[in-house]
Amino acid sequence: MKQLSGLDASFLNLETRTTVGHVAGLSIYERPNDDFEPYAAVYERVGSMIGHVPPLRRRLVEVPFKLDHPWWIDDPHFDLDYHIRHLGLAPPGAADQLANQVARISSRHLDRSRPLWELYVIEGLGDGRWATLWKTHHATIDGASGVILMNMLTDTTPEGEPIESLEWTPDEEPTEMEMLSHTIKSLAMSPLKAARLQVKLARILASKSGISAVTDQLADLQDRLRSASGEKDHPRPADRVSLPLTPAPPTPWNEPISAARRFAMRSTSLENLKRLKTAVDGSVNDVVMAICAGALRSYLIKHDSLPEGPLRAMVPVSIRTGDEADPWTNRVSSIVCDLPTHLDDPLERFSACQVAMANAKHQLDLVPADTLIDIAQTASPVVATAATRLVSRLAGRVNLPVNVVISNVPGPRVPLYLEGARLDNYIPVSMVTDGVGLNITVHSYLDRLDFGLISDRELIPDLWDLVDMHVDEIEVLFEATGAEWAEPPGEPALRIGQDG
Repeated sequence: MKQLSGLDASFLNLETRTTVGHVAGLSIYERPNDDFEPYAAVYERVGSMIGHVPPLRRRLVEVPFKLDHPWWIDDPHFDLDYHIRHLGLAPPGAADQLANQVARISSRHLDRSRPLWELYVIEGLGDGRWATLWKTHHATIDGASGVILMNMLTDTTPEGEPIESLEWTPDEEPTEMEMLSHTIKSLAMSPLKAARLQVKLARILASKSGISAVTDQLADLQDRLRSASGEKDHPRPADRVSLPLTPAPPTPWNEPISAARRFAMRSTSLENLKRLKTAVDGSVNDVVMAICAGALRSYLIKHDSLPEGPLRAMVPVSIRTGDEADPWTNRVSSIVCDLPTHLDDPLERFSACQVAMANAKHQLDLVPADTLIDIAQTASPVVATAATRLVSRLAGRVNLPVNVVISNVPGPRVPLYLEGARLDNYIPVSMVTDGVGLNITVHSYLDRLDFGLISDRELIPDLWDLVDMHVDEIEVLFEATGAEWAEPPGEPALRIGQDG
């Protein structure tokens, strides 16, 4: 048995009737030969991984009355046939048909009575290729541990190396009395941990705000609490920055969400983005943020809903050090930055994105990410769930501090293979929440950058137009910078044949 961390449990707490807590990845493969059977190949490969990867075999056990965070147990009723599923697209098997399937699958909650993942093998793509959609709850893994999982599923050569199955022993399901006994021990330490955390947070905020009169007193109290709890602490350097606490401007997608989703995807040349980042003396991530800012500006102008000021984006950030004892847990935080959709000039938007991202990165110095994880760890599950429900109810009445989630995930630069089948594209599929009905995630692999946009089905009915605007914005930036194209514009949208 292993108890979920507070951060892991927070992804369970955010789920409502209309909000799901899982993410997914859509992988598109070539067939190595005409006789290749995708479902059989995936089934055999994943089956051999079960003993090596705890998240694939463990399921939740809730603490009675939700007095503490749930626990993981190795499922005594594990059923691989339930988790790996097989479906086919109707002709012509176009990109929009594939995206519709992704949207439908992403809309459905995972079954909490089983390990929190599903893997779909999808055939019938119009160009003869096939795909997998691996759907996993965020309580189980984060982006970095998802990369570990992908590396285990695939090989770097067509021949590959087989994974030897590892025997594992299922757990006996604990009784309610056993769970309550664990909970009593945990609650006995909670007052001390919570007090220490509150003092630590107050000291950080006082230091960053320049209130030096109380800093020394808080530091002394923090040392005493640290000594009592037997834990160590490492304060961060102090730079004064401000946190974004004011509401973000309203947009069409900043409303309560329904239970249905839309998904749209496009692929572009990574080398083209590298040419742009050289031309403007920035990073690929700066270019991605500028593309998103320009595309969202175009979309909002089209719908006569462009705010006078900038939008605000939440950007997930991995805080892994590589020294974690358990890779199968969440080590992720986020920063919030202005998105200069109010600026007409594309080069001005790019410069503003650079400044905004640099300022936003200082937020992790103001309130260190490990402190935020500590907050999640000490928060009562009952209170955390109630807070999530409150945010859901308020989403349609007040504007939240962010408009959109944007994530840029770097992927491998070497080709990957699954039982000899070459991976061509990996498109991320994230999640949306009440009040933030749009998520833009990009993932690089080999020489491509793939855009995956997911939204509430009703709030953005023309999501394909929005994803096309991202590709169009690349041309806008090339024209503005005068950079030379590595690959000419007008390249295939996703190389799956024609859209339906």
